[in-house]
Amino acid sequence: MIRIIVVDDHALVRSGLRAVLAAQPGLQVVGEAAHGQELLDRLPTTPADVVLLDLSMPVLDGVATAERLRVRFPGLAILVLSMLAHEHNVVQAFEAGANGYVLKNADTSEIVAALHAVAAGRRFLSTEIGLAMLHKVTSTRSGKPVGAITEPLTARELEVLQCIADGLTNGEIADKLFASKRTVETHRQNIIAKTQTKNTAALIKFAAQNGLLKPSPAA
Repeated sequence: MIRIIVVDDHALVRSGLRAVLAAQPGLQVVGEAAHGQELLDRLPTTPADVVLLDLSMPVLDGVATAERLRVRFPGLAILVLSMLAHEHNVVQAFEAGANGYVLKNADTSEIVAALHAVAAGRRFLSTEIGLAMLHKVTSTRSGKPVGAITEPLTARELEVLQCIADGLTNGEIADKLFASKRTVETHRQNIIAKTQTKNTAALIKFAAQNGLLKPSPAA
């Protein structure tokens, strides 16, 4: 039986993961925490085999938590479960001590496979991230121009991009799209990563030049 602790600052995410994993044979959720420090406080009295760890959390984020786990609990496997898909976040997580990295939009079967892999001492990388990295490598070798989109923007990311171009703040975008401000911030970070731009001004210029924005209504 693989004992798992779920670490995410959203209670709904934790309860959802607990319910999904409870239905899987060989897996047992033995605890949960809202951030890294709460996890570190609970581990001495809650033995576990794998920590299912979010990256973006208050108090102590996923990267800092992984670094501390490697020192204090070296035998504990760490599987990152995050919305952040950029290779920078993936590399940073593995360098901090993570054994695997899966996206939150992954199928249950992939998350389960990842849990079994890291619990057995193997590394695991989300299929979507692996394919994106492969695409980037092959595109670079084929002479794809610098500044091109590394992977297509999702429909939601295009909506967020349009709102950014319209001058809305993250809070205003969240209200308009009925999403949390943190979700909008994650989308914004992924958009900048995919378009390889450095700031909002460069992002809007890039989007306009590449036809990613809706045309302004005629006066």
